[in-house]
Amino acid sequence: MSSHFLLELDHVTKLFPIGGFFSREKMKAVNDVSFALAADKPEIFTIVGESGSGKSTLAKMILGNEKADRGSIRFDGADVKSVHSRGDREAFMAKVQPVFQNPFEAFNPLTRIDEYLLATAHRFKGAKSRAEKEALADVALQRVGLSMAEIKGRFSHELSGGQLQRIAVARALIPEPKLIVADEPVSMVDASLRMSIVNLFRDLRDSLNVSIVYITHDLATAYYISDRVVIMRKGVVVESGDARDVLEHPKHAYSIALKNAVLPPNPRDASAIIRLRQRNGETNEAYSGDGDRLAR
Repeated sequence: MSSHFLLELDHVTKLFPIGGFFSREKMKAVNDVSFALAADKPEIFTIVGESGSGKSTLAKMILGNEKADRGSIRFDGADVKSVHSRGDREAFMAKVQPVFQNPFEAFNPLTRIDEYLLATAHRFKGAKSRAEKEALADVALQRVGLSMAEIKGRFSHELSGGQLQRIAVARALIPEPKLIVADEPVSMVDASLRMSIVNLFRDLRDSLNVSIVYITHDLATAYYISDRVVIMRKGVVVESGDARDVLEHPKHAYSIALKNAVLPPNPRDASAIIRLRQRNGETNEAYSGDGDRLAR
């Protein structure tokens, strides 16, 4: 692959042992996955899949928290596997930052929220005085619609899930990363607040030139913010391409099934689909019952 890519995955496979301590059997959690993000064109690259599809394992490998068993992952031209020393790890983490699924688990309830931001400013930007740390933290918070004045001295239980997730994004922004890996970042946030987080990612792409690997099972948000998308099933990419093309006109049977499972926003259309599915379910049960009786 070309050195002009920010992130390159080349035939990546991850194996996990199954079947007990002495078993040699292995499961392919990620199987032969390849894609790349351009260095000169920030984008929101979305990985869609249900639970068990391998998307979160893929995220862990991009972040260097899991090692690929086959293939390679390169960031800024360097193999992620080569990141061993503490200094190399710090430099890598400054450029690649995570945002995790559950904002309530990301912060210790006994630690004041602002202390996380100040520690990040010290660790990655070398800020020494409290004033310098707070200034860096405040700049990041302003980018997500908050400020130091709003969160200073507060604990996680005093803030909403939406506020905590914004703070998690602000914390990720302090090192000025080139890539953010967001693993299901809105699934634990109230539905009314999800779009604010999603819009935030679009703004970061456009204003800060940050690329985002957005991992989700939610086709609605994927359609709304993605530039490109891959759809995973059982560790394999079954379809990929421009987000609008893939999500509006899916070709693979699994992609089509995912699209058909999403209800339209119009309540009348949604109700009609629910009623149709209920009727189809009753019909299938009736056929199943007849089959059972014949089998006896």
